Order: sequence, then structure tokens, then C-alpha cells
Amino acid sequence: MPPTVILIRHAQALHNVDNEKLQPKLTPKPQDYTIPDPELSEFGRNQCAELGRSIREKLPRDLDVGLILCSAMRRTCETATLALGDWAAEKGIPIQAHAGWQENSAKPCDTGSPIAGVAAEFPNIDFSHVDPAYPDKTSPAGERYKYVRANLLGRAQMVLGDLYHRPEKAIIVVSHSGFMRQCVTGDWFFNADYRIYDFVEETGGDGERFELKQWDLTKGGHGGMGWSWDETVEIGAGLPEKELPPDAESQLPPGVRPN
Repeated sequence: MPPTVILIRHAQALHNVDNEKLQPKLTPKPQDYTIPDPELSEFGRNQCAELGRSIREKLPRDLDVGLILCSAMRRTCETATLALGDWAAEKGIPIQAHAGWQENSAKPCDTGSPIAGVAAEFPNIDFSHVDPAYPDKTSPAGERYKYVRANLLGRAQMVLGDLYHRPEKAIIVVSHSGFMRQCVTGDWFFNADYRIYDFVEETGGDGERFELKQWDLTKGGHGGMGWSWDETVEIGAGLPEKELPPDAESQLPPGVRPN
């Protein structure tokens, strides 16, 4: 039986710092895309404490989490460490970095750092399974990570297929709003919020598409933390059909709010 999946967006990072006067817990429009692989803001580190308490107190007791995966980017590794690190150590749950869960675009803020440096910052995380092509998104070696619709949706199916065939009963993934919303679920995730999913029963057969179905527990309540929009978008909406320069913006379809 495929695992239950808890998807978490990283806490507020330095490139998210904007509009705090509008919504203290939410950052609807990232301000500075030029910060390379940004770390968390002080506000984001505080969010991690709230997220960690929620995971400890609100996750159903019968959810037997056996693995935590996180994007190999700095803000997701930091979120996994601050929010989940002590809890994972107590329960003996490994934390592994995974290139497949990185963010979509090739902008500096959405492009990772060489693994050697990040691994030294987060000794509690296992980086041994990270694709050697990481953090490349533009050369032939990084083809599967290119900011192109077909590549992104293919990557989403790849990581979902990996999860589907894992032996654990439940897996936590710490990832990014754009990838999770546009490529994986169609759901909004604000900083440090989470949602719980099971695989659709008919999914996972030969040639079939892997799909997730959200639990009612997080579906109607603005996410597990109560911080996200409940509206949904079409998977693939707003993704470019061809490769764009890193400083170019892809247009969002009508009615889709900016990230």
C-alpha cells in the first residue's frame, strides 16, 4: 500500500520578505528573486517552531512517519532541521535531501548551491542520494530540472512514483510552493504550512498518472497551520512551454494569483 504523504512548504526565507504589513503570517509576493539559494528569515525561523509544535500535536497518532525528504535547497533543509530535526531524532526518522523536490525556476533564489557546502551546514541530513546533476537546471545534464512545463510535470511524476513505491507508511516532504502547487497538487501552500494526502486508489498502474487526494483534515481549513488559500489551480497552469531566461517572468493564466 502506498504511503500517506505530508507535504510542507519551507518557512519564510529572505526572498519572501515582503507584504508583512498586509498579512503577518503570509507573504503573497516574494520581493527579491536575486538572492541565491536564500536562508530563512528570522520570522521564518519562528514559523518553524510553530510548525514543529503542530506536527507533534496535530498529526494523527496512527500516522507512522518513517522518512522525511526535503529539497536540497538551503531553505528547505533549514526548515526540516528547525521544525522536525529534534522530533525526527527522537523517533529515529531519517532526513534525506532530494533534488527532485527543488523549486521550479532557474532564478537565483530558486537555484540550489553545490551540495558539499550545504551538507556541511546540515550534518543531520543525508545528502548521499542527491542527483549528481544538482544544482544544474540549464545544461543537458540538468535536463529534467529545466524550467519547462513538460520537464517539470515529468519531474513531478518521477518524485510521486518514487513515493508511491516506498515501503514507509507515511512520508513527510519539505518542498516549495511553486513545485507543489503547479506540478504536484494544484493546492496553495504558504510559508511553513502543510497538507496531508493519500494516493488516488486508481493511480500507479502501468502507464497511469500518479495523483494525490488531500485529507479533509487539511483541505477545508486553509492547510494544517490555517495559513493558506483553499482555492485550487490546474496542475501545469502558468508553466512555460519553452525555456526562459532566468530573469524572465512566465505569465499566469487569468484568475491565478501570484505566488
